[in-house]
This record gives sequence, C-alpha cells and structure tokens, in this order.
Amino acid sequence: MKSLIVAFVTLAAIMLACNDRNSRQQKDDMSAVNTDSSKQVSSNEDKNVKDITPKFAGADAKVKGFIKEIVDHYLHIKNALVNDDESEAANGAKMLSETLQRADKSFFTPEQKKIYDENEDDLKEHAEHIGKSKLGHQREHFAMMSEDIYSLATAFGGGKTLYHDHCPMANDGKGAMWISEVADIKNPYMGKKMPTCGKVEEKIN
Repeated sequence: MKSLIVAFVTLAAIMLACNDRNSRQQKDDMSAVNTDSSKQVSSNEDKNVKDITPKFAGADAKVKGFIKEIVDHYLHIKNALVNDDESEAANGAKMLSETLQRADKSFFTPEQKKIYDENEDDLKEHAEHIGKSKLGHQREHFAMMSEDIYSLATAFGGGKTLYHDHCPMANDGKGAMWISEVADIKNPYMGKKMPTCGKVEEKIN
C-alpha cells in the first residue's frame, strides 16, 4: 500500500512538471508568433514603399548636375516651409528662379528636353509666386511645384536618394505630395503644427 502511494505521488509530480513545461512552451510559442507577426507587419510596411529608378539615370553629367541644382533649391523651399519660415522659402524660390533662367538645353536629348520643357514654365510660375507671397499662398504653389519636381526627379534623379511623401490632410483635406531628401516625415504643409503627418510612398534612387 505504501509503495502504491509513493508511485501515485511520483506520477502526479511528473504530470505537474509536464503540464508546467507545456504551459511554458505554449507561452514561448505564442511569443514567437507575436514576434514573427510583428516582423511581418514591418516587412509589409517596407514593401509598400516602391523603389523608383530614374528613367534617364545615364543622362549627361551636365544635365544631371543642372537637375540636381533645381532639386536642391526645391528642398531649400521645402525645409523652410517645414519650419514655417516664409522669408527663407522666398529666398529658396528666388534662387530656383535664377537657376531656371540660365538653363542650357543643348545637353538634353530630344526626349529629355521634352520632359524638362513640360515642367519648366510651371516651375518658373510657382517659384515666382513663392518668392513674393505669404506662407499660406507659398504652400499652395509648393503643392503644385512638387508635382513638377516629381516628374524631373523620376526622369533624371536628384543627385541623392529622394523620397516621395504624401499627406492626406494637406490642401484642405484633398491631400498633397512632396519630395524629401530624408526618410523621416517632415511635413511642409503642416509645418510645426503637425510636422510628422504623412507617409513615404516611393523611394527614388
């Protein structure tokens, strides 16, 4: 009888230990699932950012240098608007205007020149308005300017990695895009009020 009791106690102890181990294993398995799920979400978010290779990545160096200068002045305007700096945005626009006035199109191929010409007049108009307007009007023209810069950046690049960002709340809730030189969202439409509103849509290499 005594040996029976000892055997029963021993069996019960083994079962308890086994259940405890299974419980810990289930927790570990669940933790692994959660971790894998988190990684999957992160991976999916990365996949949502489309990689863009400029159409004329092998364009003449003088063409690419000229477009880079345009993009740099645009980024000057963008960063000023991020900081709600009306005066600095105007300065960037004036420098952009000067660059556009001295365009040498002799280095463009006919196809490249066509794309540049499709955006040049609009860029000049928006730069002129931003150069002499108040902050709200500057942002209106910046939204339209960004579309032109996007066309040039996807055609020629910008001398650096660029990001196509979008804010659904800009432009009176209609949404607006912009080009940035940094992966972090720095919103030129909301400025200091909502600096991180928006998301990266594309990466232009």
